[in-house]
Amino acid sequence: MNKKIPIFCIIAISIIIVIIASMYSSIDKTFDVDMTRTHGSISTAMGSPILGDPLAPITIVEFGDYQCHQCYNWFHNTKPMIMRDYIETGKANLVFVDFAFLGKDSAKAAQATYCANDQNMYWEYHDSLYILQESKIDNGWASSERLKAFAFNLNLDMKLFDECLDSEKYSKRVQYNSQQARDNGVKGTPGFFIISSDYGQKQISGAQPYSVFQKILESMI
Repeated sequence: MNKKIPIFCIIAISIIIVIIASMYSSIDKTFDVDMTRTHGSISTAMGSPILGDPLAPITIVEFGDYQCHQCYNWFHNTKPMIMRDYIETGKANLVFVDFAFLGKDSAKAAQATYCANDQNMYWEYHDSLYILQESKIDNGWASSERLKAFAFNLNLDMKLFDECLDSEKYSKRVQYNSQQARDNGVKGTPGFFIISSDYGQKQISGAQPYSVFQKILESMI
């Protein structure tokens, strides 16, 4: 009887290991991301695809909410110059990480971007949300019906998109990203980290003008 106990334990432990391994395998396939992707203290494994050269020496991590009007202002007033001078020149890249906290439609809008990403249209959908954003939170502009309309306007496969959005396939991904914001001391949106393997990381809070980003970026080049 005593000899059977260790064998039983070994079998039980083996079964648990197999179950845990299958769970992580399932998560990797569901999120379709590189789970080892980190920048400084921040895990961007479940954030956006990298915008720009993945090998760029500097990474800009943006924490944002699609219903955040200051994010809208940064998108229109500052991001274009950063794209021109740093992203398109290969000096930096950018990763967007969801901090979906402003309203009930915020998480759904974030989930929708990853449904679009399933069809390789993340950044097109992301841009659409900030171009078409309305100033009031939870007034219906980012409802499921409108999110589907945005996908239709981008000529996405609507059957695949609707199934993805309705199933909340990416709800845990958005929750993970929002927790990353909290864990890294982000208090509001937009929030940024400028990260270099040689110069460490610096935090920027709010929709700061281009000159603020330029000063930090130039100090890291």
